[in-house]
Amino acid sequence: MPFAAAFDLESDQPIRVNADTARLDEGQGIATYTGSVEMSQGDANLKADKVVLYRSENGVSRIEATGNPAHYRQPAMEGQGETDARALTITWSASDNRVTFRREAVIEQGGNLFRGDVIHYDSVERVVTAEGASDQDGGGGRVEMVIQPRGNSSGNADNNPNRQDTDGSSQGQ
Repeated sequence: MPFAAAFDLESDQPIRVNADTARLDEGQGIATYTGSVEMSQGDANLKADKVVLYRSENGVSRIEATGNPAHYRQPAMEGQGETDARALTITWSASDNRVTFRREAVIEQGGNLFRGDVIHYDSVERVVTAEGASDQDGGGGRVEMVIQPRGNSSGNADNNPNRQDTDGSSQGQ
């Protein structure tokens, strides 16, 4: 299944950030934004309570977003449906080409759904790995994936009488 969920940290396109407060530590290369943070790059956008950008000599190397939840959205592109993702923590890392969604992670794309305690996306290998919460965290260690049949690639899952809403409740049963 195709999957896209990443700001392109190597892109020439600027990353724009709006927030209630901002703190830039040029010596450390760290910019911290807090309070109704809205970040965008092209058509991709993120809303979070706090975003920390780490810069190296090559540009932005890491982005950490936290919220209740942090919410990432990317419109449909290159034959892939819109990506709508949320988690309490979302981290983009340029060095390992990985996006990690932690705690209460839910990713929807084109009617497909991934839900788990931790979801990793390797943007080079195009591999999604989901992990359930440990039993001690009350998550039962389970992950959930709902993959739509190829004939329903339009991203309109409303025609599927067995689809699940993001709260896990079934529709049309």
